[in-house]
Amino acid sequence: MKKIIYSILSIITISFSACDIERNPYDQIAVDELFSDPGSIETATIGNYALLKGDSGYDGWIDALHRISEYAGDNISLSGGTTDHLFFLYNYQSITTNGRVNNFWRNSYKIVVGTNVVIEKIQEGESDDKDQLLGENYYLRALVYFQMGNVFGRPYNQGGGNLSIPLKLSSDTDDRPARNTVEEVYNQVISDLQKAASLMNLNKGASFASKEAAQALLSRVYLYMGDNIKAEEYANNVINSGRYTLLPSAKFGGMNRLTPVQNEEAIFAVTLNSNSDLLGQWDDWWTIGSLYAQIDGTGWGEMYASSTYLNLLNEYPNDIRKSFIEPQYLKDANGNKIPAVYWVKDTGNSYAYQFARTTNNGGTITFDFDGATYTLETEVQNGKTTYYFNAPGGRQEVTFDFDMEKRNGYPKFYILKASLQEDDVHMWSPMVSRLAEMYLNKAESFAKRGANQAALDNINVLRVRAGVPQYTLTNLPSGKTVLDVVLDERRLELAFEGHRRYDVYRNGYSMYRRYPGTHLNNSNPFFEIPSDHLRVVEYIPEQQIILQSSLVQNP
Repeated sequence: MKKIIYSILSIITISFSACDIERNPYDQIAVDELFSDPGSIETATIGNYALLKGDSGYDGWIDALHRISEYAGDNISLSGGTTDHLFFLYNYQSITTNGRVNNFWRNSYKIVVGTNVVIEKIQEGESDDKDQLLGENYYLRALVYFQMGNVFGRPYNQGGGNLSIPLKLSSDTDDRPARNTVEEVYNQVISDLQKAASLMNLNKGASFASKEAAQALLSRVYLYMGDNIKAEEYANNVINSGRYTLLPSAKFGGMNRLTPVQNEEAIFAVTLNSNSDLLGQWDDWWTIGSLYAQIDGTGWGEMYASSTYLNLLNEYPNDIRKSFIEPQYLKDANGNKIPAVYWVKDTGNSYAYQFARTTNNGGTITFDFDGATYTLETEVQNGKTTYYFNAPGGRQEVTFDFDMEKRNGYPKFYILKASLQEDDVHMWSPMVSRLAEMYLNKAESFAKRGANQAALDNINVLRVRAGVPQYTLTNLPSGKTVLDVVLDERRLELAFEGHRRYDVYRNGYSMYRRYPGTHLNNSNPFFEIPSDHLRVVEYIPEQQIILQSSLVQNP
């Protein structure tokens, strides 16, 4: 049984020298040096950070978590099929043998056992430095258990008695606990984070855990639980610490290019850098960013921003968050972009982009489509211009822009949020917590308590930064509540950072996926996934159940 996922002490790798820490905080050495010198505690702790990113920068815990979390949301659209098991994450046709889910499970428990080793090794109160390292390990264990609980356990508000994941709290390889309940996992996460916050006394930058990182995650944990008062309390602790500031508008538009050290709103990020990560000739091709964009000929560029996300983003043409999306425009023989209109054709059971190039006839814009010529009409309301044409079936609203490159009929709206750090093609340090989330947590907690003005005040902080108009209680979009606009703002701000899947389901909403993409290209497509659907959570990997028969499978 020592081959099961818990027996990782023979394969865990760890980081060591101070010089390497300056290059990248997670460089690694062999396990047989564990605890062999006075700096062994720090060595082991940095090794646990290393497991977050993996050996190459694309094969670690955070990579698998991102794909599980983001691909099942509604911000992305895949333009083709693939034999990669990521396809089953994207289209909800889940399988018990998904290799990416199994890797996430295995990597999670590697980190858990690694943290347990350090927690068992350190006696609390021996020194401030040791307490700091002890706190960092409590934080890492809590982070892993929280995210594992999101993936394999149902949302908290659906019942604390539902099964979640096993809480392994020792390094003993013979300790093989069965699955704990959702409530037990949340209680353990809170306990670990509170312990972490009480122990950590140094802030070593966003590449490492800190008191504020623990408080930021506590804010999210309590928000997920529906404890809105504590969600606000811990968000305030982070904001009032004074350690972080929102990036100014000009800098925010290039946030993806910044390292965590350069990003003054980064609280904790899994840090990669160009000196020590993605050094192999083909490494960039296997990154998260590679699937989202092809840059300088590198990357698959096959998964794009969804039409529903783009509709929300395009409500305000000057929204700085549009800088994270790069449409791939076609050009004519003179190198000029080609004016066009496009829209999504909705037949009720299929969704497809329609493009038509336009002609300017003395100020009148026309285009040909399906053998007929149409005139582009405009309507201005509340400062917004809506474009449309009078189709045979009635008014059809369109986007007036330019013709685009397409793959299998899907326009290439490249996503850049996971690329171009340090101007290195697909380098990216995935963000775990940043200051903007604290304002969003507060806003949601206020909206759910009926403190509508306070909720708007908090999202307006981010809207001003994004360069879009502030909301008041009298100018909300038609038919939307304060909570609706708060969650829309959360979707815009945290897009492609691994939040959306959980934000939808924990609030009891359905995932609306009626938009173009190959998630609908099968005999039993999921147009909408209600929050109580079985596949809101992933299967426990079959391989783990074979190795440990006490693990109960998700239905």
